[in-house]
Amino acid sequence: MRKSTLDHSVFFKRSEGGVILLVVYVDDIVITGDDALGIQSLKTFLHSQFYIKDLGMLKYFLGIEVIRSKKGILLSQRKYILDLLTETGKLGVKPCSTPMMLNLQLTKDGELLKDHERYRRLVGKLNYLTLTRPDIAYSVSIVSQYMSCPTVNHWVSLEHILCYLKVALGCGLLYKDYGHTNIECISNADWVGSKEDIRSTLGYCVFVGGNLISWKSKKKNVVSRSSAKSEYRAMAQSVCELIWIYQLLVELRFEITTPTKLWCDNQATLHIASNPEFHERTKYIEVDCHFVREEIQQGLVSTGYVKTREQLGDIFMKALDGRRIDYLCNKLGMINVYAPT
Repeated sequence: MRKSTLDHSVFFKRSEGGVILLVVYVDDIVITGDDALGIQSLKTFLHSQFYIKDLGMLKYFLGIEVIRSKKGILLSQRKYILDLLTETGKLGVKPCSTPMMLNLQLTKDGELLKDHERYRRLVGKLNYLTLTRPDIAYSVSIVSQYMSCPTVNHWVSLEHILCYLKVALGCGLLYKDYGHTNIECISNADWVGSKEDIRSTLGYCVFVGGNLISWKSKKKNVVSRSSAKSEYRAMAQSVCELIWIYQLLVELRFEITTPTKLWCDNQATLHIASNPEFHERTKYIEVDCHFVREEIQQGLVSTGYVKTREQLGDIFMKALDGRRIDYLCNKLGMINVYAPT
């Protein structure tokens, strides 16, 4: 199987010994899998066809640092952040505890920024940084909404994100063996979160074997007429992600425990998903209802209630205070490998 975009490709190869995964980005290649002999054979073949240099165990790839320890594997972009702070002149800036100020409501109004291109370049670089820093996903999604016509206030918010990154340069995602292969997703929505256009923001995160592998923060394109509708749309989007991840892991011969668990903190949404009789009262979200209900009946997904305090989706859909961010980052599996012990 092959999956590709404009500038990178991913190849899956089944072998008698297992699965080999080959990732190609322009002239950078990563080879991994559970078949050591197959990997060595693939290296030999590639070397016979092209001039390649084997750099050994993966340590650095496209701005992402790979650090191994007894605890597991840490993915970090410390050097990428340092380069970004140096480029923007923020290396000596005073750090702050949050990526976005509490209760901040950005709008299109205000003094226009003179250098639009600089704003767009910085937003693009911060978007790439969210690969290992889910804690800035929400704030980056907010500033990304004003790429066409940024104002001075929008630039101040960008600088605030840079100040937050200064707090923990070496923070990243830790992946380790938790002893299971369960797939879990936590879904949430902030109904009417945007005061400018009264639209909701959804957020979800997916764990495989206890490790965070996928997350999203996005403002919806349409207005939701109720909180239940907003939550259910977020749930439907989360189920789509779960299905894609499930199919990918099956292709990789990953041993999966089903059904996958979908957690939500909205009781009304859970009742709609579990009880068909509620569907007649919610025809305005009928398509999403049938879609989620079908996956539950097929045994791919099961729903569960999570307490609001343990709702990890909060970090993807609203500005939080520093203590709350630290708590959620710890739950997401983020650590700072350079923090003093």
